[in-house]
Amino acid sequence: MRTRRNYLVLFAAPALVLAACSSGPNQPDTVAGKFADALNRDDVAAAAGLTDDPTKASDALGKLYDGLGKQVHFDVRSTDKNTFTLAATWKLGKDGKSEWTYTTTGTADDGGNGWKVKWNPDTVAPGLSAGPLSYSPVYPQPARILDSTGGNLMTQQVVTLVNVSQGADTAALAGLLGPISPDITAQSLQQDLAGAQGKPITAISLRDTDLAPIQPQLAAMSGVTLAPQTRLLTTDKSLASPTLSGLAELWQKNADDNAGWAVRAQTGDGTQRVGGQDPKPTADITSTLDIDLQQAAEAALAPITQPAAIVALQPSTGNVVAVAQNSPADAQGPIALTGLYPPGSTFKTVTVSAALQAGTVTPDTVLPCPGVADIEGRKIPNDNNFDLGQVPLHTAFAKSCNTTMGELGVKLPADALTNAAAQLGLGIDYVTPGLTTVTGKVPSADTPALRVESAIGQGQVTATPFGMALVAASIAHGSVPAPTIVKGQPGTPDKTPAPLPANIADQVKAMMRETVTAGTASQLRDIPGLLGKTGTAEFIDDTHAHGWFVGIRDDLAFAVFINDANSSTPAVDAAGRMLRAAR
Repeated sequence: MRTRRNYLVLFAAPALVLAACSSGPNQPDTVAGKFADALNRDDVAAAAGLTDDPTKASDALGKLYDGLGKQVHFDVRSTDKNTFTLAATWKLGKDGKSEWTYTTTGTADDGGNGWKVKWNPDTVAPGLSAGPLSYSPVYPQPARILDSTGGNLMTQQVVTLVNVSQGADTAALAGLLGPISPDITAQSLQQDLAGAQGKPITAISLRDTDLAPIQPQLAAMSGVTLAPQTRLLTTDKSLASPTLSGLAELWQKNADDNAGWAVRAQTGDGTQRVGGQDPKPTADITSTLDIDLQQAAEAALAPITQPAAIVALQPSTGNVVAVAQNSPADAQGPIALTGLYPPGSTFKTVTVSAALQAGTVTPDTVLPCPGVADIEGRKIPNDNNFDLGQVPLHTAFAKSCNTTMGELGVKLPADALTNAAAQLGLGIDYVTPGLTTVTGKVPSADTPALRVESAIGQGQVTATPFGMALVAASIAHGSVPAPTIVKGQPGTPDKTPAPLPANIADQVKAMMRETVTAGTASQLRDIPGLLGKTGTAEFIDDTHAHGWFVGIRDDLAFAVFINDANSSTPAVDAAGRMLRAAR
C-alpha cells in the first residue's frame, strides 16, 4: 500500500508565498495542492475535476494508473504566479523496487469558474502526451547454465505453443503431434477441450527442431494457432534431472536481480521510452553436473519400471555430478533429493561407525550371526534366515547380517546412531544455491527396541537417495563435504557435527570393499576399486521392500534407490550399468 499524505511541500521564496496567499482561497498553490492530493488518493474523478478538461484528464489518468499501478506520491515543490512544479515518485513492478522519479511543471488559471489546472498530460508524467504509459522490466542478455566442463547445459530458446480451439480437427492434429509426444491422441485432445469449457488449450510446446517439419501443416489447420515464446531449456532435450528446476530458479533470480526497467509511451508509430534504467550484465552459471555420468545414470534407470533414482557426488569437493530419476519417479516429484525412505542395510555404514567409535568392537571382533535373533522382544531375521555362526565384524557387514547389527545397536547409547549419522551428513540439512535437498532423519532411539530397529535402517530412521550418497561421500572423504551444484557456491549446514575420527572412515571403507569382493555385491567385483553396501528396507509389511545400493569408486560416491524392488539386486545391477557405461 502506498503512503497517502495531504500536506504540500513548498520551497518557493517567502515573497512568492506571501504574494500567492494574498490572492484568496483559489490561488495556484491551493489548486495544485488539491490536484496532487487527488492524484495521491488515486481519485481520478476528483483530479480530473480540478482541470479545465475533465473528460480528457479522466481518460488519461485512468490509463496512467492502469499502466503504471498506483504506488505513487506527488508533491508540489513550488508555485510562481500561474505556474507550479510537481515532483513525483513511482514504485513500479510487482515488488515496487523499480523507482521512477521526475519533476514537471504545470499552469493554473482562474477562468471565472474558480482556479483550474490547465490540462496538459505532461504535467502529470513525462511523455504522457505522446500516448498511454506502461511499465515493463528490461532483462539483460540471457545468461547460460553450463555443465562442469563449460559446455552449454541450458540456454534461453524459442519454443512454440500449439494452441487448439473448439472445432479443430483433433484426429489430424494428433497425427502430426503423436510421433513427437505419443500421449497426444485425438481422444486426449477432445477430453482437454471439453474440460476447458470453450477456452483454447495448449496441446504441446515445440522446439524449433520439432516444429520445422510440421509447421506448414499446423499453420494451415483451422482452430490451431502457433504462439512463439522464449524459455530456458536444456540444449539436449533428452536430458532430465531434478537439479534442473533448481538451477533454472537460480537463473531466473539472477535475471530478476539484474533486470532494468522502462516506462514507455504507446504512440501511433510504436513505443517511445520516457524513463527507465538499463539492466546489469548477468554472469553464466557453471554447474557441477558431469553430463556423461548423468546420461549413464539415466540410461541405467531406464529399464526399471518402479520409481528409481541415482545421486552421485564428488567426495573431494561435494560437487553434485549426477542426479537421475526414471519416469515413474518423476511422476512422484524429486524423490532423489527429497524423498524420505527407510535406508535398510545401507545404514549399517552408520551402525558400524558408531560401534567402532564406542570402542566395544574392532573390524576383527568375532560376533554371532544367527539366522534369527530375538533381541529385546524384537524378532530379527537375516535375509532368507542365512546363518553364518561366529564371524568377524567385517564379514558380518559384508554379508549384511541383520542379527549381528541388531545386537550391536542395542548396546549403544540412545543418541549414538544419531550422532554417528550426523558425522556422515545424515540428519543435517543444507541451504545450497540452486539445490533443494533433505538428507534424512535419525531420531534418538530411547528404547532398546528402537535401537534394534534403527541399527538395521528401519523403525524411525529415514533417508533420501541424496542423503545416502552424502553418507558414502563422507566415508570416502573422511568428513562431510559441503554439497554444491553451482561451482564456488557450497551449501551451508544447519548444524556442525563432531568430526569423524580419522581411523573410522578407513575401517568402514575396508568393510565396504569386502562387500563387493566377497559379500552381497559380488556381482560388481569386476569393477576395479569399487566399495559398496547393499540394502533392503521393508515398508508397509514384510511383503514390500525398497532396494538400495551405496558405493564409492575413486573420487565418486553414489546411492541407488528403487522403490518396492523387494531386493537390493536391481539397485546393484543399475549401479553396475552406470559405472560400466561411464568408464
